[in-house]
Amino acid sequence: MHAFVLGGSKNIGYYASVRLLEQGASITFLLRNTSVFDEDAKLQSYIKDGKVRLVKGDGTNLEDVQKGWEAALEHGNGTLDLVLFSIGGLPNLSLKKGIVLATPDLCTRSLLNLFRTIPASLRAPSAQPRLVAITSRGITPTSHATLPAALRAFYSLALGAPHDDKYGAERVLAHCMGVPWTQPAVKPAILPTGWEALPGLPAEGGYRRVLIVRPSLLTDGECLGDRGPKKGKAPYKAVAGEVDGGYTVSRRDIAHFIVQEALPHWDQWEGKGACVVY
Repeated sequence: MHAFVLGGSKNIGYYASVRLLEQGASITFLLRNTSVFDEDAKLQSYIKDGKVRLVKGDGTNLEDVQKGWEAALEHGNGTLDLVLFSIGGLPNLSLKKGIVLATPDLCTRSLLNLFRTIPASLRAPSAQPRLVAITSRGITPTSHATLPAALRAFYSLALGAPHDDKYGAERVLAHCMGVPWTQPAVKPAILPTGWEALPGLPAEGGYRRVLIVRPSLLTDGECLGDRGPKKGKAPYKAVAGEVDGGYTVSRRDIAHFIVQEALPHWDQWEGKGACVVY
């Protein structure tokens, strides 16, 4: 397997990438800072073996993302099996606005750039690599209503800006997957009017090999998935659609779900949104 990873310098993207590498995959990373793995002994071994290629670039820059695709195809000898999109911004705390992003449309714009620059050889439905995109649970009004009351309040007060961006990414994904959009419009500052006509963007329903992963509130806890079921109970819940209740899930368990559960059972998950929670 060869994968193209955007947002793999840390957290979910990193943990999932390590799992893929341990299974024998090769990976092309698009990174704003290619020195991020300089002190990472595990990644350095894969870099030296040629299993990992680092490409310097920013997801918000169209040409950089195109360069990433081209490098991924070259690294994979013309083939590409998986795209993992886990770009997320570093939040800043504002006393007036709560948690804000330096680039408010980081995820949305990067995802648009990813779709707009798909190489011609990968555009036919039969040639499209699987795409796993990380957004968040609770960002649409429908999903928000399923959250526990305490999380609803926290999300509304503290995570408005990051979730506005993830909401825009969800709109782009719905377009490409051909899923009817029944939610309120995305803020124009995140997704400007006329975005559907951007050059290179697939037509509505033009890219369906997608799984959206929607974690609950993320923690830095250990991976419970590696332990397996406890007293017959799964370590986490992964549900296609919405799930009532549940507060948190660790980033390591999201990586576990992607690599150990979703990819091996792709037919079960393709075209769906998976809520993952303890």
